[in-house]
Amino acid sequence: MGLLFVFDMDDVLYDYDWRVRMTGLTELTGHDFAELRRRWWHERGEWAAEAGHWPDGASYLKDWVAAIGVDLTPEQWLANRGSAMTPRPESLAAVARASELGRVTLLTNNGPLVGENLATLAPELVPLFGVDHLRASSHYGARKPDPRVFEGVLRAYDEPAEHTFFADDMAVNVEGARSVGITAHLYRDPASLMAAVEHFATSHSSRVH
Repeated sequence: MGLLFVFDMDDVLYDYDWRVRMTGLTELTGHDFAELRRRWWHERGEWAAEAGHWPDGASYLKDWVAAIGVDLTPEQWLANRGSAMTPRPESLAAVARASELGRVTLLTNNGPLVGENLATLAPELVPLFGVDHLRASSHYGARKPDPRVFEGVLRAYDEPAEHTFFADDMAVNVEGARSVGITAHLYRDPASLMAAVEHFATSHSSRVH
């Protein structure tokens, strides 16, 4: 039993500019942002995908195409998603430090198409996490801030909440983690993230065997 460090991806480890993504989708589909939201970005579409409604990326994309009405290939869809992402090297350094202190895993609110392709979308994460520990919320069948997604992480890694650290840029997700006993850090900048990782490890150094 050791320490487990769980990190969000978008706006923590990567800049994520949803406006770039939606502008790209408008060019690909002909639908403006409001229409894209009406067709897919709601609780029966993308939010359901993040909560595990679709078992795999192929079934997700099939229904996405049906809802949007434009036939995109997986490569086009993923290229558009990746165009909105820029790595944050200083935040990645905090993950590297955490990997020296315990195990690390990713927990990002995303559906199975992203989840299956995180190594391609976020190649900078592969040497830090390993491919098997790049996981979207759909992997656990719930999306943040639902406590069930955090409970799923604890079961998957067989770690108690008191040995687990979580970092996210959204207060509601931080509160979701705290509700199950996880030590959670509200991300504001890389320096504070690094300090929080170090403090968590130090405070548990005499209690973890």
